[in-house]
Amino acid sequence: MPKWLSNQIMRAFHKRDRRQIRLLNDCWFFYYNRQHLSDDYSHLQ
Repeated sequence: MPKWLSNQIMRAFHKRDRRQIRLLNDCWFFYYNRQHLSDDYSHLQ
């Protein structure tokens, strides 16, 4: 997980900002899935 995202998630949890937590969680899953998809298909190129 990128450090900037980790810091923002920690800040959102500290402030108990549910909207921000959900948004950052979605960002993390998008980033995570994109990284793994690129790893899965990297051998095809």
